[in-house]
Amino acid sequence: MPKDKLLFTPGPLTTSHSVKEAMLRDIGSRDDEFIALIRRIRDELPGLGGVSQSAGYEAVLMQGSGTFGVESVISSVVPANGKLLVAVNGAYGERMLRMAARHGIPVEALHTAENQTPNPDDFRRLLAADSSITHVAVVHCETTTGILNPIEAIGVVVRDAGRTCIVDAMSSFGAIPIHLENACIDFLISSSNKCIQGVPGFSFVLAKREKLLASEGSARTLSLDLLEQWRGLEQSGQFRYTPPTHAILAFAGALRELEEEGGVAARGARYRHNHEVLVNGMRAMGFRTYLPPEVQSCIITAFYVPADPKFAFAEFYRRLSGKGFVIYPGKISQADTFRIGSIGHLFEADIRALLEAIRETIAEMEVTLETANDQS
Repeated sequence: MPKDKLLFTPGPLTTSHSVKEAMLRDIGSRDDEFIALIRRIRDELPGLGGVSQSAGYEAVLMQGSGTFGVESVISSVVPANGKLLVAVNGAYGERMLRMAARHGIPVEALHTAENQTPNPDDFRRLLAADSSITHVAVVHCETTTGILNPIEAIGVVVRDAGRTCIVDAMSSFGAIPIHLENACIDFLISSSNKCIQGVPGFSFVLAKREKLLASEGSARTLSLDLLEQWRGLEQSGQFRYTPPTHAILAFAGALRELEEEGGVAARGARYRHNHEVLVNGMRAMGFRTYLPPEVQSCIITAFYVPADPKFAFAEFYRRLSGKGFVIYPGKISQADTFRIGSIGHLFEADIRALLEAIRETIAEMEVTLETANDQS
């Protein structure tokens, strides 16, 4: 069997052998063992967000990618007479706008430049001026750039205004500490194949129970109805429709590995070290980072495309992939960039191997990079 390439992406990610191995069996979706496994996962997830079921939080698993989870929340919890305010400083905020529009939900955007975080005072001003806004949504780590948005400060503003706070923590949950209650988060969405290091197949929502119950009658879809999904899991322990059994088996193994590593803090420390090694190595070669350090996360980093016309990203990507390293194209609207992730089952040796492959590839392409003294 050929060796897997290392994935320096925002997901799917490089996974451990044991996580892959967990999927080498079949299990019935109605078997007692599988139902118990779902219960255990649902019991464990709130704790990673600093809360518990006894504190009024529920974990709801939803088939599909993280986008399915985000759309499940938006289409299920904003009432017919509600309005959504979305913080937008990247592609995933824009995607939430499109979801709301598709479901006929009145929506307003609070736009910020892609290299800047939103100002909580702007939320305070908009919420004071528009009483029709019922829900506010923000992306924690906007993987368009890797920027980390101030969800705690925004959450306090939303709570003080008596509104509901939705956080897309797709690329941060499991590595960057988040305390849902302290951050005043009512609905947090993440997925199986990000920092918990499982495989794609389902998303999950950590919901404040009273807010979840209050969404009765608001769902605009059948399969993405968040409240009905929770009720089905509570009543029978089963998914309403076919569950991603193998992805759930892998996720249970990934949760065990997260605990063995030392939990969220330890995993975040490894990712931060990966990021530091990556950025220092790239800058030493002459690459420039897009974001200022104070708003850069350790999840994924955007680098400017070199000015040398001999650099073509498609060729750069192809050559690196041929060496066993997969990076990611840029997604920024106002700059030409590419991205490299620091998350997944990756360690310092993997980062250094990538850096050496990049040095070799740049030399092969005869690309000239700026020296460190030339960088702004």
